[in-house]
Amino acid sequence: MEISAYYETKTAHFGVVTTDWLSQAESATSIPNPSLSSPIPIQHNKPFSVIDEFNTWRNHPHLAEAVAAIRALAAVIRSSQATTMMELEIELKKASDSLKSWDTTSISLTAGCDLFMRYVTRTSALEYEDFNSAKSRLIERAEKFGEISYKARKVIAMLSQDFIFDGCTILVHGFSRVVLEVLKLAAQNKKLFRVFCTEGRPDRTGLRLSNELAKLDVPVKIVIDSAVAYSMDEVDMVFVGADGVVESGGIINMMGTYQTALVAKSMNKPVYVAAESYKFARLYPLDQKDLAPALRPVDFGVPIPSKVEVECSARDYTPPQYLTLLFTDLGVLTPSVVSDELIQLYL
Repeated sequence: MEISAYYETKTAHFGVVTTDWLSQAESATSIPNPSLSSPIPIQHNKPFSVIDEFNTWRNHPHLAEAVAAIRALAAVIRSSQATTMMELEIELKKASDSLKSWDTTSISLTAGCDLFMRYVTRTSALEYEDFNSAKSRLIERAEKFGEISYKARKVIAMLSQDFIFDGCTILVHGFSRVVLEVLKLAAQNKKLFRVFCTEGRPDRTGLRLSNELAKLDVPVKIVIDSAVAYSMDEVDMVFVGADGVVESGGIINMMGTYQTALVAKSMNKPVYVAAESYKFARLYPLDQKDLAPALRPVDFGVPIPSKVEVECSARDYTPPQYLTLLFTDLGVLTPSVVSDELIQLYL
């Protein structure tokens, strides 16, 4: 069984962009993060490798995989020895393809690379500049795209605060950095709430999230995955992240998200999705089998007979009718608006 590199990484590490997005992201934080605002020095004693650069950025504990890819692509422009725009664009396209092939099952990685290419290279002004000026402009745009992508999490956290009220109980499935940022900001704002974390088998991502929330003194309770329906009557809302947001307005996320949303919908509980816009993907799955296979190991703690088949899929698709709102750095969206936003991003 070939295990998805995306989920191995997730376990181990824990387009034209609209002016609204730019203005929101620029105002998201007034203090730049010094560890991310300056590029990693390029080592000239060995050939530049976009995969090595990507792995360097990926080791940053708080950096999303797609943002690491965006930073690596920005480094490609800086280190390029191309003498024409055509050569540079070809080199950038090859680097983007290399990153996407690093793990073909990672939706956010592919979407982030595609949006970077749209944002950085699709401008007619480059055709009328000399090469050095055009390259400088590309570097500037690449760094800006990387910075606003990194700040997206803070924008989402701010936009979601009005929906978290004192005394509420929030059910969270899986570990999502952006959902953690939402809850962290709510705790910092002195809101009184408690969180139910699903266990998140088989990699137990809920245990990791519960540990992080406990550090913030947020009341937290771990719920085994099979007890979601049993616990739902105590819940006021469900918060989940997303590996990818698709054209239908649905999401692809950790296995179990679909059934959690089904239970919540049947009991009239709102399901909120927190996802950065670089996870918006040009995909339109019709059912669960439309997803590219993304497998992860499952350890039951006891030997399983070889004749017994084990379902190892790592993610599922939640249709838009089971989702209430999506909190993104583009704004608070209904699932039906996602298609329009995707068109704007990829124009």
